[in-house]
Amino acid sequence: MSTLPTPSFDDTKHHLRIYQGDCLEILAAIPESSVDLVFADPPYFLSNGGITCHAGKMVSVNKGDWDKLPGPELGPVRARFEKVHEFNLSWLAACQRVLKPNGSIWVSGTAHVIHSVGFAMQQLGFKLLNDISWVKPNPPPNLSCRYFTHATETIIWAAKNAKSRHTFNYKLMKDANRGKQMKSVWEIYPPEAWEKRFGKHPTQKPVALLERILLASSHEGDLVLDPFSGSGTTLLAALRLHRYALGCELSAEFLSLSLRRICSNLVQVEISVSVLEISFASLDFPVDPPCNSVDRSKCAASREGLCRGRASARRASASERLCSAGVLSARVSSRASVAPFAMRRGICFSYMSAQLQLVQLERRFYFIGRADRRVIFSVLADSLEEARQKFRASGRSDSDALFIIQTETSIYLA
Repeated sequence: MSTLPTPSFDDTKHHLRIYQGDCLEILAAIPESSVDLVFADPPYFLSNGGITCHAGKMVSVNKGDWDKLPGPELGPVRARFEKVHEFNLSWLAACQRVLKPNGSIWVSGTAHVIHSVGFAMQQLGFKLLNDISWVKPNPPPNLSCRYFTHATETIIWAAKNAKSRHTFNYKLMKDANRGKQMKSVWEIYPPEAWEKRFGKHPTQKPVALLERILLASSHEGDLVLDPFSGSGTTLLAALRLHRYALGCELSAEFLSLSLRRICSNLVQVEISVSVLEISFASLDFPVDPPCNSVDRSKCAASREGLCRGRASARRASASERLCSAGVLSARVSSRASVAPFAMRRGICFSYMSAQLQLVQLERRFYFIGRADRRVIFSVLADSLEEARQKFRASGRSDSDALFIIQTETSIYLA
């Protein structure tokens, strides 16, 4: 067996690794029967010069050379599709080798490739469990008006072989579906804007889809493999759900995108803002914020609307703009990001975000002038009482301030 190359990304604490290179070569170096679950989103081979609709505009369907049919463009079509099937047989056999005896695999695809994948699975002796219809509620319109609008993708779920006793967390899925058996038709929105804030991948899958797959067919601490990791959605879902993960990606561009997305969840920031009103009767400060203090932070809004669908996703996106350098994201954004799938179907899982450790907490108090409506004094302090004492020590009296704004910034590391 060949030796695994040095990973391009290696988080030993959370057991996340990404290798850059040909997945067939990397899979050949992974020990046999070592992986609990595989999710694969292989090339669809649909970059054939056609057109589609994106954001109301006609655009090409071409995604890159990696998505084109193999062989010369003027060569026999059958021969080119035979090469596609040969490729599918190769990587599926490699995944089957590394799967544990009770492991399972999920493969996503459109009609361009999924039938070849299913046939290859049958040839290799996989046990087909389900074919999931992933329904996209807002598909782009069909511009030619000669076909039905393409609104679904198929995801095949299969066990390693007929003897496998695969993992299926039936009760969790049933509980998540309001006490009813979950069907094989899943209505989940495609990735929304907040999922693409670090860049776009042409076939990026929503985090909600991968989280449902991982929750359904794996346990915490299981090793998940993605041989075509793309933008890193599988590894991101694994991090959030406490699974270990290994990804393979050929493109340096998409590898970089994966790293930006994963690192944004390893370093997270929470910002809260409160307005503390002064008592006009006594012109004195309460030591603790009154029960009717105002918290207008985006974070608070996201916490309240954690499972409210698209609205909470928009709040999370706004929160993330508070963060700097494109590396930090609002703490609640990692939780709110699963909401688009959760409540649209009346489903709200108990999500397990990555373990966070508070490494920095900063409170700052801003005193707003009574006569001059501006910040007349600001100070870092552990409590309102300490801030009040420093305000008085600066030579000002309580009556100089109309109210106080308190900001609190918490920095967490996963």
